[in-house]
Amino acid sequence: MVREFTARQLADYLETAEPRPFLLDVREPWEFETVKLPNSTLIPMGQIPTAINELDPDQVIVVICHHGVRSRSVAHYLDRNEFSNLINLSGGIDAWARDIDPSMPVY
Repeated sequence: MVREFTARQLADYLETAEPRPFLLDVREPWEFETVKLPNSTLIPMGQIPTAINELDPDQVIVVICHHGVRSRSVAHYLDRNEFSNLINLSGGIDAWARDIDPSMPVY
């Protein structure tokens, strides 16, 4: 199942989530270097099919991209491959920078 969280919902969730979810950033390396959430892991969208075995299908995984479109696609791909607890960051890192941490660069 894929849930959609706004930046505010995700920020609130991350404050109390135990165990911590896996923050999966599916953008390109240059985007990740520009701005990223702390403790996030980069696996670009195109590498997900070959890296899928590195992910824990039972762990909560938050999928992140720039605006939430690529991450939604990856989350649904993971859902079809028996991952059970997925969250898409609706609005992506852009929404996070605008709504949660205005000190982050936007692009």
